[in-house]
Amino acid sequence: MPLPISLLADSQWLSARTYLLLAVILVTLGVSTIVGEVLSRREKMGIESALIGRFNHKVRVWWMMLAIFVFGFVLHRVGVVILFGLVSFWALREFITMTPTRRGDHRTLFWVFFIFTPLQYILIGLGSHPPSWLGFDANRDFYDFYSIMIPVYGSLFIPARAAMAGDYKRFLERSAKIQSGLLICVYSLSYTPALLDLRLVQTGKIPWEGSNVSLLVFFVLIAQLASVFERMWGKIAGRNVIAEKINASRTWEGVLGSMVTTGLVAAALSWATPFHPWEAWMLGAVVTVMACAGTMTMSAIKRDRGVTDTGTLVQGHAGLLDQIDTICFAAPVFYHLTRFFWSA
Repeated sequence: MPLPISLLADSQWLSARTYLLLAVILVTLGVSTIVGEVLSRREKMGIESALIGRFNHKVRVWWMMLAIFVFGFVLHRVGVVILFGLVSFWALREFITMTPTRRGDHRTLFWVFFIFTPLQYILIGLGSHPPSWLGFDANRDFYDFYSIMIPVYGSLFIPARAAMAGDYKRFLERSAKIQSGLLICVYSLSYTPALLDLRLVQTGKIPWEGSNVSLLVFFVLIAQLASVFERMWGKIAGRNVIAEKINASRTWEGVLGSMVTTGLVAAALSWATPFHPWEAWMLGAVVTVMACAGTMTMSAIKRDRGVTDTGTLVQGHAGLLDQIDTICFAAPVFYHLTRFFWSA
């Protein structure tokens, strides 16, 4: 008799591949920290010192992200889901703060923050193997619920609830703003912990013996690296700016260079995933495109609202939403590609 899915997930929560991948990240961050400290002791000023400072800030953010991830992994699958739920809540708070609302929106926002956001992550937590004590079928797949709850029911509820407040001024703009925040910060980001639910297989439906945690870490890593490589190639070979009035530092050459470089890193780390190296390369390229889309979209929103950063979670660095915009836009695409081609 085959083991229940929940028992299989428990037995493979952190595999040897996961520990090895975390060790690679730990060593890389350690080396990066040492390099950054050595470079920061140089006395050259100007653009070089600014770049070094930004690099050191980014490394500190990655250390913090790694610590938070490890804490979530210790608390097992529920801890990871709660962790991302809290991140979504904070990111949505930054988004709404960046785009001020009217008094008539307060009750709508209550539903957004305290009903739709928790409900989305509760459905993610139930996933494809809900606990038996809830009375659900052990093989029930809650993907059907969390994949449509916000884009369908949330999108219908928000304008209707806002209309009940009786405030018609800039109604369409206000409703669209709240819907966009919920879609980007909650719905899209929630597909990252949803990766833990997939029953992964390799090409040809060959069972994969690794842990879904390593796939989650792999995705977050390449999404973060995509932005770094894009900036690097933009500095080295950038000539054609994508949209100067939106973000003057993003170039087509940077995106293409990042697609290649991120893809190569993804291929080198394919041993931690169910993907073959060429498949990991392609997914790395796709994640790069979506990461660029996320960065450009958030830049456009910030230009429209006249702000520089979305928050001050890390002193001297941008807000939380600025750190995860690449993940938010890439997560649904990465999840669905993996679900359609590499899941049972």
